[in-house]
Amino acid sequence: MQTLSSMKTELEAWQDVDGSSESLVELLTLAIDESDETMAHQLSDEYERLMKKVEQLEFDLQLSGEYDERPGIIAVKAGAGGVDAQDWAQMLFRMYCRWAEKNGFVVEILEETPGDEAGVKSATARIDGRHAYGYLRSERGVHRLVRLSPFDSDHRRHTSFALVEVLPEPDEQEDVTIDPDDLRIDVFRAGGHGGQNVQKNSTAVRITHIPTNLVVAVQNERSQLQNRDVAMRILHARLVDLEMQRRAEERTKLKGDHIAAEFGRQVRSYVLHPYQMVKDHRSDYQTGNAQGVLDGDIDDILKANLSSQVEEAASLSE
Repeated sequence: MQTLSSMKTELEAWQDVDGSSESLVELLTLAIDESDETMAHQLSDEYERLMKKVEQLEFDLQLSGEYDERPGIIAVKAGAGGVDAQDWAQMLFRMYCRWAEKNGFVVEILEETPGDEAGVKSATARIDGRHAYGYLRSERGVHRLVRLSPFDSDHRRHTSFALVEVLPEPDEQEDVTIDPDDLRIDVFRAGGHGGQNVQKNSTAVRITHIPTNLVVAVQNERSQLQNRDVAMRILHARLVDLEMQRRAEERTKLKGDHIAAEFGRQVRSYVLHPYQMVKDHRSDYQTGNAQGVLDGDIDDILKANLSSQVEEAASLSE
């Protein structure tokens, strides 16, 4: 039923374009016959809107991966750089949430661990919308920020790093089966900000998947049961991502060894001083509107990345 609903939505979008184009041709013919320049000008604007919609639909055709239509789970973790890195992680997390909201997606904060003085040590959100995972999957990797530090009394320039993970939301009925015997579950008192219940009781949950050594810790919710449920959702998504990586490596052995995202291998740089620029090191896309990007205007970057991935995949298949 989910597949049918998705196909119906896509079909209706193309039918709407088809109907709009036919109407546009008829009205344009009428405007020409009557030499109506005002109508012709209005139809020109309508044509531009229609072409933008067609371009978007054509781009969506590239999002045909196995999990591309699913909601995405995005996690941001502070890396090297101390308090600046924790502040940077929060800035990145805000960027993705703002992007999602601008596109009409629903954002659900799953986990957020406050930083020592500012920002966050880690934050995870579920982003629900058509092709949410497909759009965001190219964001995984290390993101670097260069700026004058607001936490340095001498106001010196600092470089900070944050790691972004993007996971497809798993289907509970499919994908990966988790054996309860493979889990070690620990509870502890939550740290950071929170009410008395959070601070006094052992509500935080840490789940370790023993075979893979994956660890997920969640302390946001007020009850241990809620935190355990969220932690299991995130663990399930990470196991699905591991399985995807395993299958991708099997299919692409000709490309050489898989290089994991690690600090020092940034996929994108954000420079706020001495000039403003955001540059993606994979697609070579760059823009001087760094503040706009940090406010969530990342559609052009996402499209450039996804298009470059499609081109790379096509060249490998030839």
